[in-house]
Amino acid sequence: MIRDFAVTTNSAEETQKFGFELAKSLNPGSIVAMFGDLGSGKTQIVKGVCNALGVKQTVNSPTFIIVNEYTASDSKLIYHFDLYRMRSLDEILEMGFKEYLDENSIVLIEWPEKVEDILPANAVKIHIAHTVENENARWIKMEKPD
Repeated sequence: MIRDFAVTTNSAEETQKFGFELAKSLNPGSIVAMFGDLGSGKTQIVKGVCNALGVKQTVNSPTFIIVNEYTASDSKLIYHFDLYRMRSLDEILEMGFKEYLDENSIVLIEWPEKVEDILPANAVKIHIAHTVENENARWIKMEKPD
């Protein structure tokens, strides 16, 4: 069963708050796949998750380095992927992507379209988009397996 719901946020801070609340349901082994255009707010969600989990490092999108590693206050690892610049699934697999999908860390993925076929069935999927009414607002839909 999948629990779906949608929400609209009206600022970057509200989008981060969504991530903060999402973090309460994440445990080691959780995978969050965030779908959305450039600038839609995926990294804001990651910032909220990391804030909730007590990450002290600066949180930013790893667009050019592909993955950032953060440490939560309880020492669990959080891997933040940005697959935008990756050309193919083969290239992603060659960098060892599957090894990050272990049960000891939380994995947050921007541009997961490139790995969607290999994501576990329990991955949380978040779709985020700009709204027409307000340039700062974001429509967020979450699909979360039970």
